Amino acid sequence: MNGLLRRAGNLLLFAVLATGLMGSAFLTGFAVAWGMNAGSSRALHAAPAVSTPAPPPQDLQQAFEIFWEAWKLVQNEYYGEIPAPQAVAYGAIRGALQTLGDPYTSFIEPKIARILQEDASGQFEGIGALVRMNRDNKLEIVRTFEGSPAQKAGLRAGDLVVKVNGQSIVGYSIYEAIALIRGPAGTSVTLTIERPGQREPFEVTVTRARITIPVVEARMLPENIAYIQLFDFSAQATRQLQDQLKTLLAQNPRGLILDLRDNPGGFLDQAIQVADLFLDEGVVAYERTKDGEERVFRSKSGDIAERIPMVVLVNAGSASASEIVAGALQDRGRARLVGERTFGKGSVQLSHTLSDGSELRVTIARWFTPNNRAIHGEGLNPDIEVKVEPGAETGGTDPQLQRAIEVLLQGQ
Repeated sequence: MNGLLRRAGNLLLFAVLATGLMGSAFLTGFAVAWGMNAGSSRALHAAPAVSTPAPPPQDLQQAFEIFWEAWKLVQNEYYGEIPAPQAVAYGAIRGALQTLGDPYTSFIEPKIARILQEDASGQFEGIGALVRMNRDNKLEIVRTFEGSPAQKAGLRAGDLVVKVNGQSIVGYSIYEAIALIRGPAGTSVTLTIERPGQREPFEVTVTRARITIPVVEARMLPENIAYIQLFDFSAQATRQLQDQLKTLLAQNPRGLILDLRDNPGGFLDQAIQVADLFLDEGVVAYERTKDGEERVFRSKSGDIAERIPMVVLVNAGSASASEIVAGALQDRGRARLVGERTFGKGSVQLSHTLSDGSELRVTIARWFTPNNRAIHGEGLNPDIEVKVEPGAETGGTDPQLQRAIEVLLQGQ
């Protein structure tokens, strides 16, 4: 995936049909949704901060007089139905944020904010699929969860969801699309699917269920190679990863593969702690504000996986917290990156809960790797590139994983 910055608007939000990390928090990640999960945080589950701003300065009040002048003309003259005042206010907020030119400074309506908050438990009711917006602004399935309704219904990576219950969602935000797809367990939803290589769209009816979001998957591969995949950096990521690492390392593997492909991010502190599991003492990342203030995040010696040879798998879906970990391991010579260039999300957002339950996320800083590389808009280049086309059928093989195994066996 090239031109990552230009396409940030389309790929800003990765999702799985539900979890969400909520409240007033520092965010580094995507607004991630496991149909939904929301970004990365420095403060774990901080209490929501209700905004009580001071009156705007005089010059701003004067500047906005033109808005009211224009809107009054619309109210008096428009041939059609005038939206509700709240809808107008939300539209004005979004329009104002667009002038910043930053897709990560964003406004989330109360309905969607509630979805994010409800998903903080790591469970949700939906179809159980990881999705994202592709370059054509269509909802693309990245992965279905093992045993999920989506998998049982035959949905697979690369499928594009273009309608929900007959209603087109092309042009919808990822939040709006997911809100339509999710629903109570036991109810059904009909999705219209476009599948690469198939000429005509087709419909799939999926019965929703209670879904538990997987965070870590681990197993031993042939040739005594340990494999562990981290799906996101939610609040339990480090603990679950550490538990699985202990089990794997007890089998004395010759090497370890950490799979961060399609991992959209999560809590910032989890990213630092995960990196620390593999690193001795040193810098993990730098965070810098617009005022030039710098915060240094460091790892300490003495963790369980600091010495085992390892490779990290990355792709265009590896973002934010994933890039913090991968960048630190790469810069410090701890692991080689195999796969494709990462997404390039290197900014930090501060999240505010507004008085009506809506949410505002404001970019306040950017982070840098130990070698002071700026990832924002650039991404990380793998040491060994292995490209896989989205949705491509590989006959059950995984060329990126196979290459990672080869690297470990050859001791490269």
